[in-house]
Amino acid sequence: MPTENKPFAVLNRSRRPRLELGHPWIFANEIERTEGEPKPGSLVEVRDHRGQFLATGYWNPASQIAIRIVAYGPLDAMDESFFEARFRACLDYRERFAPGDESCRLVFGEADFLPGLVVDRFDGVLVVQVLTLGMDKAREAWLPALVRVFAPKGVYERSDVGVRTLEGLEERTGVLYGDCPRYLQIVENGLSVQVDIEGGQKTGYFFDQRENRAAIEPLMKGWGKRSGITVEERATEEGVRPVPVNANGSVVTFPYWDGATVLECFAHTGSFTLHACKYGAKRVTCLDISEHGIDTARTNVARNGFEDRVEFVVADAFEYLREQVKGREERAARAGSAEGDSKGGKPAAKVDTSKPLTKQGRTWDVIILDPPAFAKTKRAVPGAIRGYKDINLQAMKLINEGGYLVTASCSYHVRPELFMETLLEAARDAGKVLRRIVWTGAGRDHPQLVGVEEGHYLKFGIFEVRSRKEL
Repeated sequence: MPTENKPFAVLNRSRRPRLELGHPWIFANEIERTEGEPKPGSLVEVRDHRGQFLATGYWNPASQIAIRIVAYGPLDAMDESFFEARFRACLDYRERFAPGDESCRLVFGEADFLPGLVVDRFDGVLVVQVLTLGMDKAREAWLPALVRVFAPKGVYERSDVGVRTLEGLEERTGVLYGDCPRYLQIVENGLSVQVDIEGGQKTGYFFDQRENRAAIEPLMKGWGKRSGITVEERATEEGVRPVPVNANGSVVTFPYWDGATVLECFAHTGSFTLHACKYGAKRVTCLDISEHGIDTARTNVARNGFEDRVEFVVADAFEYLREQVKGREERAARAGSAEGDSKGGKPAAKVDTSKPLTKQGRTWDVIILDPPAFAKTKRAVPGAIRGYKDINLQAMKLINEGGYLVTASCSYHVRPELFMETLLEAARDAGKVLRRIVWTGAGRDHPQLVGVEEGHYLKFGIFEVRSRKEL
């Protein structure tokens, strides 16, 4: 029931019933009027056009999302007891669905009924992002509750994100509680990872891909036979046992002879590179445009003892992929010219063989594309689609026949069906056929409210890539 003397907002008659279907956002154009002079960042009741109570949320007239729902009943205040109850529910959820994960996402905004608040835990230190005015004003209530429920060593704020400007807030970072070392060590899928909570992207690490990183394991072995390596029974110091033998009959001593060659683009901390090595990759190229990112990836590779199998490249992924494709096309044209000459025929196109070949033109068994969001707004979607098509098209051209494309999009404005359409168009233009192996989203510590499409931001797929002409 409505509370007497509490400010409230009345929704217009023509709005879509998104709130009744579980969506926690009320846009400014859905509000017919407000009564009671609500203060920015404070709680208001939400009523339909007939005056019927619907929910309670916090108000920000400066934002397009004017109200964010925090309760579906009356709520006097977002005080410590409110936050403590919400945080205990978050903890219960993670203990059930991410048991034993000392490092994970603990609070995921709207999906944990705490819109505007994100909390990640790294080795006992909590890193928080405060994205909205309502949560910013409530920090004196949620901070002690956070400490009481999760008992962290420290709490560090990383609210250095542009979305705060839409809420009329300045960016801010710094220690909120306890001891917060800049560099922390976590364990993910048995791997040791260093996280930079001050200089890393977002909160310092992306937990949402943890389960997806483990999903690449089946791609990393089974490639030795393409190099002519077979397993034969041979006499060894330990007796007769199966050993890998190359086409010349010599025993292969390299332990990762059966592994894939892998390219990870947009590597950030090198998390996919680490998993590729763990699962048996022969050689990994770890690429990022950021020197800081590559330095972090280099540290993580060394921590896990994978230095002998990883090369690091600081470059723009778009340019790097195009350079490799250009090199491949130059070699194909040169080979076509030579074949035409050897048969006494004319080459399809004249090729200047006096020019030296580019050093580029590599291919890989597996290419991993995990870029940052290309579309921050709906208006940016067309440009984002062009970007996604470009990198996936070039990657498909560089994947060895029957190899695998591992690709993702974290732009929530790019819907899953649109991302899939973009991949299909790229495959068409590359002359490839895709066979879907995995198609999923974020991990279980990133729950999603049904009906809230904005929460389904991450699209992740693994595809086998075949050439049409080979089928």
